Amino acid sequence: MRITMIGTGYVGLVSGACFADFGHDVVCVDKDRSKIEKLEAGEIPIFEPGLEALVAENVKAGRLSFGLDLAASTPNSDAVFIAVGTPSRRGDGFADLSYVHKAAEEIAAVMDGYTIVVTKSTVPVGTGSEVENIIRKARPDADFSVVSNPEFLREGAAIEDFKRPDRVVVGAEDERAIKLMREIYRPLYLNETPIVFTDRATSELIKYAANAFLATKITFINEMADLCEKVGANVQEVAKGIGLDGRIGGKFLHAGPGYGGSCFPKDTLALVRTAQSNNAPARIVEAVVKINDERKLKMAERVIEACDGSLEGKTIAVLGLTFKPNTDDMRDSPSLDIVPALQAAGAAIQAFDPAGAAEAKTLLENISYTDGPYQALEGADAVLIITEWDEFRALDLDRVKSLMKSPTMIDLRNIYLPEEMDEKGFNYYSIGRPRKARV
Repeated sequence: MRITMIGTGYVGLVSGACFADFGHDVVCVDKDRSKIEKLEAGEIPIFEPGLEALVAENVKAGRLSFGLDLAASTPNSDAVFIAVGTPSRRGDGFADLSYVHKAAEEIAAVMDGYTIVVTKSTVPVGTGSEVENIIRKARPDADFSVVSNPEFLREGAAIEDFKRPDRVVVGAEDERAIKLMREIYRPLYLNETPIVFTDRATSELIKYAANAFLATKITFINEMADLCEKVGANVQEVAKGIGLDGRIGGKFLHAGPGYGGSCFPKDTLALVRTAQSNNAPARIVEAVVKINDERKLKMAERVIEACDGSLEGKTIAVLGLTFKPNTDDMRDSPSLDIVPALQAAGAAIQAFDPAGAAEAKTLLENISYTDGPYQALEGADAVLIITEWDEFRALDLDRVKSLMKSPTMIDLRNIYLPEEMDEKGFNYYSIGRPRKARV
């Protein structure tokens, strides 16, 4: 199959490379000349484990290429995927579909012969119909189908998620489109991957509903963590106890500073706005959005409390700035709320992140960035763990203690055991767990 992928961001590049690895001929198109030039030179613009090697292998095999000109690839394509950004629109929180609409206009201008136009971007219900209307208005005689095919990729595990997904969702309105989508995803049939064929509106809503539900699980366990701290219970054991129930499941029941990233914040907000505009308010999701926003700021208050109520003139070592490990993505990371709040309270910040420092420097000001975790700890009055990178999981605690002015650790990811930290002489604060081990 011949595929054009519009957009070389996270979704477009990963999807394009994986489709090529399935054996399809893929051209990834982007308007950003510098990005295309870098990709042609073998430079990957995002941090994603395994992606650089996957791209290089398929470029070498001649199945994957990059370009600026949509007209050069679209007329020869069986399918054109739209994988452009849909950020939250300023002012009202609705998804900004301007890039999707523009892509539809450009596809209409160059398509030739029967083509399926596939929205891979995360879009609100009804977007598929809008794309169809845009193309139909521009090309009344065109032979095409519009399909919804939302992505479900976790940053840091995107290649595995694409090649061995829990499910593939396809929203299509005619048999020709369904047949072509079956052929595109044929390699996954060999793994017996469940492929859900439905209508476009349902497919579009599945994506938002899935992310909203996962965000709700995170918010729920965070509220249980707060309750655990009040009553002396252990949130990790609560999560295990409820997660063993097959109706609940253990995933996304890890207490922490709140969710962030490129998907959950904008998708929950977009779902709220879509529901409100259709007079069917999603009140649970509304509460999730509000609670999560408030939680990030409350994490800064925990640091202040751990430092005897004042950060004036103190130095805080921050380990981890990205919203999760194994990515350089800083979008809506809890650090973007926590760090400025600490600075406003008078703290100087020394920070280290294995992959996110370059992006963080464009978003966070007046921070001393270091080349490793131990350098960040030198002379610190407290250390704050925001992101659970693997290299933070087994720090030399004796060395940590020797480098710091005060052995105070605020662990927002519950990496360490309270009893171990107590034995090492740390003032240790975590999320939803007793400060000392039970007898």
